[in-house]
Amino acid sequence: MSTTATNQVVEHIVLFKVKPETPAAKIVSMVNGLNSLTSLPEVLHLTAGALHRTRSNSLSFTHMLHTRYRSKEDLNAYTVHPSHVSVVKESIRPIIDDIMAVDWVSNDFNGPISPPANSAMRVTFLKLKDENAKAEILGVVGEMDGYGSIEQLSYGENFSPDRAKGYSIGSIAVFAGLSELDALDSDAEFVKSRKEKVRDSLESVLVLDYVVPAAQAASL
Repeated sequence: MSTTATNQVVEHIVLFKVKPETPAAKIVSMVNGLNSLTSLPEVLHLTAGALHRTRSNSLSFTHMLHTRYRSKEDLNAYTVHPSHVSVVKESIRPIIDDIMAVDWVSNDFNGPISPPANSAMRVTFLKLKDENAKAEILGVVGEMDGYGSIEQLSYGENFSPDRAKGYSIGSIAVFAGLSELDALDSDAEFVKSRKEKVRDSLESVLVLDYVVPAAQAASL
């Protein structure tokens, strides 16, 4: 994997809802299997583990995979790679109730390709009432770049709608840790101003918090 900054990155987020009766050993196998894919040549960055927090009235995912690539072609190559196919077939499908994936191209990407261990990530997906408002919404999301304790912001329009459940915009805000992320939420004026700008254009918002593991190993 690379830690070098680049101007463009392809983001790939997959959310998993593990069946509640799943034995811990099988969850460990799934997480470790996903993290083993970091060795594939197309992968710039990969992290997988349990979500810290999910904020949604209707969706309750338990785990997340985040990967980065140089191009859509590299993402496609990763998807069909035998090692990836094997992990999906043997370790993921048997234990999940639900899955969701969102992909986008992050232009003018800055900062490390791989967020440091213990970084906190705020992942947000937006479902729009009117797709004609997409450019305006993307502009509002982009206004968060450089705000306060946000160390890296990546956002864009989803280009893989089949498994996205209607969500068409994705973003990742990276913080040094959970305390910095929580500080953003405590800034009531900032949070209110963002909501007011986009509220009327949104049908649904999915917000997830994830902490990059200190070691790429299982997280229950």
